[in-house]
Amino acid sequence: MNNFHDISDKFITLKEAVTRFIKDGCQIAIGGFTVSRNPMAVVYEIIRQRIKDIHLVCHSNGQALDMLIGAGCVKRLEIAYGGNGRYAPTCIRFKNAVIKGEIEVEDYSNYQMSLRFLAGALGIPFMATKSGLGTDIVNLEGFSKETRKERKVAGKKLVITQNPFNEDNDKIILLPALNPDVALIHAQYAGEDGTVRIKGLTFADIEQAKSADVVIITCEDIVPTTFIRTDPDQNSLPPFFIDAIVKIPYGAHPTSCYGCYDYDSHHLNMYKKIAKDDILFKHYLDEWVYGIASHDEYIDKIGASTLLKIKADPILGYASGLDRR
Repeated sequence: MNNFHDISDKFITLKEAVTRFIKDGCQIAIGGFTVSRNPMAVVYEIIRQRIKDIHLVCHSNGQALDMLIGAGCVKRLEIAYGGNGRYAPTCIRFKNAVIKGEIEVEDYSNYQMSLRFLAGALGIPFMATKSGLGTDIVNLEGFSKETRKERKVAGKKLVITQNPFNEDNDKIILLPALNPDVALIHAQYAGEDGTVRIKGLTFADIEQAKSADVVIITCEDIVPTTFIRTDPDQNSLPPFFIDAIVKIPYGAHPTSCYGCYDYDSHHLNMYKKIAKDDILFKHYLDEWVYGIASHDEYIDKIGASTLLKIKADPILGYASGLDRR
């Protein structure tokens, strides 16, 4: 998994992380959940580098998913759910791409996707479950026979078989494991020793990281090892799982990062309007992605007044009194 011999070699720039580890056609898992802790900064860099034909695998994602699809980076998708909460119950560019047949999509339930990443993390080829029996998830497939021959694509969506430990008619589902080429995770902290700490809900991020060949961590801050060793039960991933660490404050914006900042409702409302129009979306990419020379410039563009509004209460973990309409 890890080619580095010196921990200092893992602390690199965002551009270097993407250039080194993400290639056309690779399978990428992205962490976070709907409008929470999406790895937006690294997604923007993927778009800037015009990486294409990505095979995206997600538990449930939002803005990062929609941006990658909208920018034309994604060829194939396996997912449980894609939405931006009240701002887009189904992600807009994602929905348009599916309707137009611009991407291939294979759908599973939230629980099933969690189990697939868990199987990959455990190093086993499949996971058994009863969840999904009696639903169209087991009856309908999104990938063609030709797609099933591609690398990192399961030969079958799932298999329904008899429980070998029960002589009675007892059907179970076997779900194929996921082992993505790269997992992209945004966290609150990374220690100087490479240990990663995710505060709040971790969603399927830990399983995604453990199942992937390469893990890129973007984080709000790099903290001393003495800090990361305090309350060690709060740590999420050890250094040997991590291949690249990039300090990117507000790296999840416009989604939230628990304990640091809330989601940017003004930006998500703006995005909701422009995402429905191809021309406006192109202008959005030009303004917020291609036209940004550095992350400092991105933060300046967000603006100090907005950063103050979305700043999280250190006790609550979110911004109290924020207008979320």
